[in-house]
Amino acid sequence: MAEQHQSVQIIPRVKLVGTQGLEVSKLGFGCVGLTGFYNDPVPEDVCISIIKHAFDRGITFIDTSDIYGPKTNEILIGKALKQLPREKVQLATKFGVTKWDATSVVINGTPEYVHACTEASLKRLAVDYIDLYYQHRVDTNTPVEDTMEWSLWTRDIEEQIVPLCRELVIGIVPYSLLVVVSLAAKERWKPSLQIVILFGTTKFKNLDSNIDSLKIKLIKEDLKEISKAVPINEVGGDSLPECFSQSHWKFGGNTPPKGSKVST
Repeated sequence: MAEQHQSVQIIPRVKLVGTQGLEVSKLGFGCVGLTGFYNDPVPEDVCISIIKHAFDRGITFIDTSDIYGPKTNEILIGKALKQLPREKVQLATKFGVTKWDATSVVINGTPEYVHACTEASLKRLAVDYIDLYYQHRVDTNTPVEDTMEWSLWTRDIEEQIVPLCRELVIGIVPYSLLVVVSLAAKERWKPSLQIVILFGTTKFKNLDSNIDSLKIKLIKEDLKEISKAVPINEVGGDSLPECFSQSHWKFGGNTPPKGSKVST
């Protein structure tokens, strides 16, 4: 039975694009590091305590993926959810990466694969539904309409979002950055960016520090000082191996048109 946890709601909330009006905490907790992606795996009881502490501090948006672990991360999150009120958590997980290493990555966005991934993730997470299910990396061989045909948002995606994404060359939901698109009344489509920050940590003090950063209000002089200290032309390098470069969200507009034959 879930413990009686109640999020303190100190974190602002935003609504994501779509007809369902999904609302999430502006800070989300990314769980990849809990099962040893960047570091040694953290003991299960500690992981669950960290997730519960994040919820108690107001973070209700929890992000995982079937490739984390692989698969063990979703199992861990499922165990944590049993100790939280499921209806107050916005659970996100991802599909698309079938396997990868330092030199190669295999992406699959075919409808058949997505259906199989959905069922497998639901079982590992031990839940009846996933609040936000999105493509981890872009399959440039599969029309994005085909990838999304299983979704309840098919009409929104086909009639509105996909054309805009192709025009702006943006992904449906970029990894670690949720792009929210709004349609201004009687005006042409215009992108309205809202940032939902996903951060991960294995330490309670860092978790609290990230949350407390929301209290900081920067003024123009602060931003100028930061920009001066870290000039944009001196920032470089990739966060992931080169093999991921062609499946990055910025290639989301490069999938074949609907009706194209899928390459295998």
